[in-house]
Amino acid sequence: MTYVAPVSEQRFVLEHVVKIGELADTEKYAAASPDMVDAILEGAGQFAEGEYAPLNRAGDEIGAQWKDGVVTMPPGFREAYQAFVDGGWGSINGPEAYGGQGLPYALATVIMEDLGSANMGFSLCNMLTPGAIEALIAYGTDEQKAAWLPRLITGEWTGTMNLTEPQAGSDVGALRTTATPVGDGGYRIKGTKIFITFGEHDLADNIVHLVLARTPGAPAGTRGISLFLVPKFRLDAEGRPAEPNDVRCVSIEHKLGIHASPTCVLSFGDNDDCIGHLIGPEFGGIAAMFVMMNNARLNVGLQGVQIGERATQQAVSYARERIQSARAGGPSRDPVAIIEHPDVRRMLLRMKALTQGARALVYYAAGQVDRAHLGDVDAANRLDLLTPLAKAYGTDVGCEVASLGVQVHGGMGFIEETGAAQHYRDIRIAPIYEGTNGIQAADLVGRKLGLEGGATLKALIADMRAEAEDAGLRALIDSVETVGAHLASAGADDRLAASYPLLTMLSVAVAGWLMERQGRIADTAMGDPAFLAMKQAAARYYVGQVVPEAQGLAASAMAGAELLYSVDQAAFAA
Repeated sequence: MTYVAPVSEQRFVLEHVVKIGELADTEKYAAASPDMVDAILEGAGQFAEGEYAPLNRAGDEIGAQWKDGVVTMPPGFREAYQAFVDGGWGSINGPEAYGGQGLPYALATVIMEDLGSANMGFSLCNMLTPGAIEALIAYGTDEQKAAWLPRLITGEWTGTMNLTEPQAGSDVGALRTTATPVGDGGYRIKGTKIFITFGEHDLADNIVHLVLARTPGAPAGTRGISLFLVPKFRLDAEGRPAEPNDVRCVSIEHKLGIHASPTCVLSFGDNDDCIGHLIGPEFGGIAAMFVMMNNARLNVGLQGVQIGERATQQAVSYARERIQSARAGGPSRDPVAIIEHPDVRRMLLRMKALTQGARALVYYAAGQVDRAHLGDVDAANRLDLLTPLAKAYGTDVGCEVASLGVQVHGGMGFIEETGAAQHYRDIRIAPIYEGTNGIQAADLVGRKLGLEGGATLKALIADMRAEAEDAGLRALIDSVETVGAHLASAGADDRLAASYPLLTMLSVAVAGWLMERQGRIADTAMGDPAFLAMKQAAARYYVGQVVPEAQGLAASAMAGAELLYSVDQAAFAA
């Protein structure tokens, strides 16, 4: 079935969760008027439906092709990407000084949702470039910004993030890529990076790699890492791509899903002629890379929403068309569309509620990005707290909803021709990359609970408690507070054993708070009756059924690590 952008839902969430009207009241975001917002919502949806969605199947079946160091995308991809550039969709929230439109990040989030729902694998090309832009804005020199930002912002050039090496996965401090000064401000880069998304392709005229490497004599571990800009092609005197920069794509990975996204092994400096330029201070690589990574983590959480939306739309369409059996207890013995059966309705309503809950959480975080850019320190701290929640919970939801989508299709869901299986395969990477969800949970209990001496979490709990009405939601908020206080004095093993249950509890509490608010507003709002009825039902389901499930995780969060280490390694293999 075809993808249809959920414009009414996006507009509702922007208005009542992001509160985009408040942003438009500021000088910085004054251009985000209701008319502008509507134009972007409608235009982005139409673009995604017309350009990216028709290529989703070919992206999965044909995929990116590697030969002799060159990656070729399936037919139609280059033209669709050029249409993205020509339409200015990449420049929405870029700084105006470098050709961007200076609009809120929350609107860029809508565009990314549409692109990813239409074609998740393809949209990864669009997803990482903003991270490179953010890193350059934060740490680049004026000359670097002038040379690279304008074409990255338009999307004429794409950006990548190069952390992982064969021996250094999540342990970034173990990387071995070197950067040796060459005397003119440049560095000779030498090493290998793996799992590089869109590290090579034929969609753009240049690829701007941001690469972590070590300079001579650098301290061991993460303290000795620096960040370098390494283009596929060096620029000539006019700033145009010219000679190749000794960056070679050795191969691409053969993956479970996202076949339209070339996941590359890149070799830098095979001929000792790969030149990079330092971004930020020497040994400041981790701080600079985290600017990229935090941007990417929000967008990965959004991928859960993307696939949740696409899988839900497809499951609803199939359930309305598939005729099978009479409804038990129904008025007739004639077969009915399976959407009339209670268990199918349960699955579809769960898909709707979970996707809307994840969207509310991720969009809420996007609104904090915009408030942080306005200088709101509390919003910046809240964003830090929300980022692991958005990434982990959003992707967990995407996996569950995609799995439910297969289940709604029954046996046909296991058959590739229906397309339901592709959503399941595509989203499975999302809980893994940009820091596994276990790492997100560890980040939550290791760093984020203690932000501002715990004041950031307390402020979020206070805001939720002040608005929450449902007794179950208020009980979950109380449980989060209790577990958080307990973990503040717990040992490292006990904190980490509790980390994932607590992350889920807090994520569901935030999403439940935002869903309850939306349901309350939908009760009296004017608009499309079908949309408002589903918003009310989804909110009721989320608060009444998903929230109590999360409350049940409190026992796990308080259990500690003793049981986990009560057996040795050999016992696990018994």
